[in-house]
Amino acid sequence: MARDFAGWLSSQRWVVRTDTDVVDIVAEKDGHRVYVEVKGASAVPGLDVDTAIGQLVRRMPSEADQSVSFALVVRDEPGSVDAAGRAPQRILDLLGMALYAVDEDGGVRQLFGRA
Repeated sequence: MARDFAGWLSSQRWVVRTDTDVVDIVAEKDGHRVYVEVKGASAVPGLDVDTAIGQLVRRMPSEADQSVSFALVVRDEPGSVDAAGRAPQRILDLLGMALYAVDEDGGVRQLFGRA
């Protein structure tokens, strides 16, 4: 899934790095940077989504920075999409966080926000 999303970002003209210890993907374009956490298939998608959001929050700068955003990518299946959708949109807006889903064929679908 991470490879599929990284490929999608590249097709959108982002410069993508996956060899990072910080998060699964770091992408840059036009002076903007996005940090991406990817969560694949899970027996407990709600816990995995909550964990991923927490991981992204820990990477956020202490001062507001409009050039940095964050994205959570989940598997495009009902349990994971529902779990991601439980995060309040107001909070996701405040955090500058977007949600995406990747299907089994590698197709990317935006659920909320924009990287």
